[in-house]
Amino acid sequence: MSNVKNYTEQGGERTIIEGTLEVTSDGKLIFEGTEFYPTEVQTASVATTIEELKDDFNALLQKLKQAGIMLSE
Repeated sequence: MSNVKNYTEQGGERTIIEGTLEVTSDGKLIFEGTEFYPTEVQTASVATTIEELKDDFNALLQKLKQAGIMLSE
């Protein structure tokens, strides 16, 4: 047993992170060819109608898609 928190198993098929994974400004996090990156802040909804709530929700979905966290259609 090793005291190393972050390691890649033999064969390279699996990497274990028990410590911190820090992606610097020069680094990228890519999943199936799509880069993940921070998205704009989504403010808390103050909607008072279903229509306003729908608009707030759709704005959140759009930000998730733009950040690469949710696949686009």
